[in-house]
Amino acid sequence: MSRAPDERPKVIYVMGSGRSGSTILGVALGNCEDMFYAGELDTWLPRSGIPILGGIERTRFWKAVRDDVDGAAELFGEDVRRYMERSSVPLRVDRWPIRRRLRNRYRRTSEGLYRAISRVADASYIVDTSHFPLRARELQQLDGIDLYLVFLFRDPQGVVASFARLVKRRDVLERRLRELSTNANLWVTHLLSVYVFLRHRRERRMIVRHEDFLAEPEGVLRDILRRVDSPARTPDLTSLRTGFPLKGNRLIRSETISVRRKAPTRPRRSPMTAVLQLPWTLAVSRLTPVAQVCEPEHDGGEEVHRTAEPTREGA
Repeated sequence: MSRAPDERPKVIYVMGSGRSGSTILGVALGNCEDMFYAGELDTWLPRSGIPILGGIERTRFWKAVRDDVDGAAELFGEDVRRYMERSSVPLRVDRWPIRRRLRNRYRRTSEGLYRAISRVADASYIVDTSHFPLRARELQQLDGIDLYLVFLFRDPQGVVASFARLVKRRDVLERRLRELSTNANLWVTHLLSVYVFLRHRRERRMIVRHEDFLAEPEGVLRDILRRVDSPARTPDLTSLRTGFPLKGNRLIRSETISVRRKAPTRPRRSPMTAVLQLPWTLAVSRLTPVAQVCEPEHDGGEEVHRTAEPTREGA
């Protein structure tokens, strides 16, 4: 049954740095009842609504979405991320006038996109793993969606090491430059993410630690569902359908993937990263609420979510 045009979609926006595990988290959520994993929707306008991968079902779905968003064609093909979403935008004074001119059309099109995806997918929840905190800031201004903010935080040492692996090992200078630039980008991204996170309603925001999700994927996923007010059960994590997101990492090239509990590996520590990211590691450690391992309870055959909250002296 198709959704009514006036229903408000619930958008779960995954914010933070790249290479933090957003694709696997998005796929897991997308396998829950009444949820659709849309992928990195920041690429929708630059790609004119065309998914990065082909396939009959994927192509048909995104064509139906594209045809259902009024007024989007005037922004198709334009990389609005340069003006509206990238973390460097506040530093580019020359782009501020263009940003102001684009803002209303950008917001209108973004809201229309989520509503179209909700109708075509017949799902109440849309999972967007675009990362950009400034995109999240714009989504906070939309009246036609209910926004749930997930700040996905990975140990900066792991993020920097992941980007460093893209550079050939023998090129020491290039690796050092990549490490420095990654730290600079990560510093700004964490600054904006903390700012946007604190401006969001407490009951509709959460910190999800990448390492916690790797160690206890089902328990953390269950707590995320609880915090976004979803009655869905956790899916079989050993056989997850990737679906047909617009864009994601290489995982979406497989039809099914599995998530198994594993202890996160510790990358070689970089003194530069440790020093530069210390302020944000400490800041994020104080943010609440944090998605925790949630154990299931069964009440009359129905699964009920229960999270053991830590007790505090004098609480």
